[in-house]
Amino acid sequence: MNHNENLTYGKDYKFIPATSIGSGIGHAVLPDLYCHTIQIVNICFIGEPEKEDFALIDAGMPHSAKTIFSVTEERFGTGRKPKAIILTHGHFDHVGAVVELIEKWDIPVYAHEMELPFLTGKKAYPEPDPSVEGGMIAKLSSFFPNEPVNLGSCVKKLPDDQHIPGLPEWKWIHTPGHTPGHISLFRENDRALIAGDAFVTVRQESLYKVLTQKPEISGPPRYFTTDWQAAKSSVIKLNSLQPSVVITGHGLPFSGVPLHKGLNTLATEFDRIAVPGYGKYV
Repeated sequence: MNHNENLTYGKDYKFIPATSIGSGIGHAVLPDLYCHTIQIVNICFIGEPEKEDFALIDAGMPHSAKTIFSVTEERFGTGRKPKAIILTHGHFDHVGAVVELIEKWDIPVYAHEMELPFLTGKKAYPEPDPSVEGGMIAKLSSFFPNEPVNLGSCVKKLPDDQHIPGLPEWKWIHTPGHTPGHISLFRENDRALIAGDAFVTVRQESLYKVLTQKPEISGPPRYFTTDWQAAKSSVIKLNSLQPSVVITGHGLPFSGVPLHKGLNTLATEFDRIAVPGYGKYV
């Protein structure tokens, strides 16, 4: 990899002082599927602790690199590093430590082709919408960074055939709406799903619910979602997979009947549950 490249964060990058009671807690959802909450967002590892190969999904909040390094070593052993980082999308709370991770680990990052402009410094995301119907976090969202990171040639597009380099059992699924190139990851044999922010399991606009992590299957975070029609199609697509267990970008893992019921309700009543009553992207 070209170490002379100047990898940078957007100029509005900063520590966001938001947290939840889940922060610092990890969940072994399956023997080879682990998620860890950093402040208000989840990172995810695919791979068994004693095996050589594992991958990291998403890269946490700004200034969380130290945490990610220590969680990685705690789970996989000193000096171990993932084979790759897969990004569900490029919002600040999913790429917050990515530059430090690349610089230390020297590994490739993969994302959907339509997300690459936001990961190579070419294009900023639309401004978050603090006017959207929702709670306190929505009101604070104008402080959230939306300028793009620039990962240069360290970020590569995911293969068109839906396979994920280094994760032979998993495939990526294009689930746009929250962002144009948003993806979810799915494993057919046990129907495990990593949904990113296509839907989440906490109402991400509500400060109270984010703080307490009150579990409920909810649409994508409202203040950053710009295409509600696409977001709805993505939820319907994910519901049709009938996942057995899900890790989302925000909130606790869900499985079994609560997942089936909650996701089915979200898919059939998306306009009522997820789409805000008002906001500039509605």
